[in-house]
Amino acid sequence: MKSTLVRQDSDSLADVVVRGMQEKKAVDIVVLNLKELKNAVADYFVICSASSDTQLDAIARSVEEEVERITGQNPWQTEGRTNREWVLLDYVDVVVHVFLRDRRQFYALEELWGDAEIKYLEEENVSVPNAAGPNK
Repeated sequence: MKSTLVRQDSDSLADVVVRGMQEKKAVDIVVLNLKELKNAVADYFVICSASSDTQLDAIARSVEEEVERITGQNPWQTEGRTNREWVLLDYVDVVVHVFLRDRRQFYALEELWGDAEIKYLEEENVSVPNAAGPNK
């Protein structure tokens, strides 16, 4: 089991990622809390949709800039910038997925991780309220 400090860091990082997404008007933002799942690859998946490839790129850049500004971290790995349909930013404990709408429906990550605690955010929310859930 991970230490409380690590959990708090991934909680904070997920909040910062959401703020970066919201800066560029990402829609359908979802935070999947994977902490309690056995064999989960990260603590959180943060997923959003973009309406164009230009917006997809802007959202990904905004997330990177916000995370670097607040935490000093850069993604461990990035994928998908050339295809411009799905950009993945891997911060190890938090994995960010920025999709074009039709690609998101096709891959349906929320369904693949159906056992996770899923928090759907409304566009006007400024942060992830109580991202760790009520009992954390």
